[in-house]
Amino acid sequence: MTDALDLAERALRAAEGDEALALANSERSGLARFAGSEVHQPTLIENDVVELQIVRDGRVGVAVANRTDDEGLRALAARATEAADSAPADPDFPGLAPKAEPPAVEGFDEETAVLGPEDQAHLAAAAIEASPLDLYGFFTSGLTELALASTTGLALSQAMTDACIFTLAAVEDASGHAEKTSWRVGELDPAETARAAVAKAERTRGAIELEPGSYPAVLEPYAFAELLLYFAYDAFGALGLLEERSFAAGKLGVKVFDERFSLADDALDPRGFPKAFDFEGCPKRRVELVRDGVLESVVWDRRTAAVAGGGQETTGHAPPSTLRHWGPLTYALSVAGGEAESTEELAELVGDGLYVTRLHYLSIVNPREGVITGMTRDGTFRIRGGKIADPLVNLRFTVSVPELLAELYGLTREPVLVNEESYYDERYPNGVLTPAVATARFDITGVGSTPGV
Repeated sequence: MTDALDLAERALRAAEGDEALALANSERSGLARFAGSEVHQPTLIENDVVELQIVRDGRVGVAVANRTDDEGLRALAARATEAADSAPADPDFPGLAPKAEPPAVEGFDEETAVLGPEDQAHLAAAAIEASPLDLYGFFTSGLTELALASTTGLALSQAMTDACIFTLAAVEDASGHAEKTSWRVGELDPAETARAAVAKAERTRGAIELEPGSYPAVLEPYAFAELLLYFAYDAFGALGLLEERSFAAGKLGVKVFDERFSLADDALDPRGFPKAFDFEGCPKRRVELVRDGVLESVVWDRRTAAVAGGGQETTGHAPPSTLRHWGPLTYALSVAGGEAESTEELAELVGDGLYVTRLHYLSIVNPREGVITGMTRDGTFRIRGGKIADPLVNLRFTVSVPELLAELYGLTREPVLVNEESYYDERYPNGVLTPAVATARFDITGVGSTPGV
């Protein structure tokens, strides 16, 4: 695999004296997809992407390419220069980040780094062999190196590994989902994950409908992570706060959630996908977003910190340039665990309500109020008498996440890492570390399809 820092430094030299920042992303990965219990569409990637940002008199030009020979880098610099010359001056541009020393983090595993296509296919096959039902999903693993070099003296790189087994056991009238992810492939058991999906699928047969209404509910980590991530796009970023369009506007320092709920963004935690620096080259920091129900902070990059003034500093949360319109992003959400030992114990706390495995088709309806809509999928059940009972069809929901978090019955003790990498663009492993939660309110608006393929 290409040395990403060497590539970034070569791109920087091609800038020929301008202020500049070069970012390089090198990836070697594979994805063994399976459907109907047969491996198909194997995807192998070896790719290098380099981005060059050139600054001239407060004007910033950006160009991206994957031609990495000297001629390709000269052409990249020419395009970035042309973009800078034609761009208007940016009054909010804080300048390029100064040289900094990032924290030491984990996140690289040699066993995962050397996995090849035969290994990935073997691990996918292990999941298939453990399932008596048709199995759909994938096994993927990858080695990624992100590097930055700049005229301010930045010279940073980090190698990262990640692996994920995603399983969906599905036949005509049943479907169940389970997955596992880590930066250490040794922590994944594809067969065990498949068996968990099958066990859930078998319980979904004979699904019945449910009247719309507000119900107490248990959300497995997969479901809660997805909901929390969509809420966090606006709620915990400094740009939404400054523009007064996010839920956090006017609420910092206020108790707005159940006291059982504490949330951080912690890219340094080895239980997640550790990161040392952001896309500006600034060191990552742990940020306490919510402590015992009190909304304490949001995440910042250099641009929003400069706009805010008053001594505000970046927390190391600058996104890639393609996502800059979102402002700083929470890539490493971490929910503190509770006291329950299992989701079955949470169901006992609920008594009568819903059990939700997974969500999909999510959309943000109202970022200021944290309203999100979507559908449950692949394992939705009725809780009766504190027990997970009747299987339900997929349900449509519209919830206010702050209202959902305003009254919690409990959380499981051990957080689970839920993968949030899409695998469509450059690989950048990220996830949400969260327990399962039991909430007093989950609003169902209608019914959808029955479980199954």
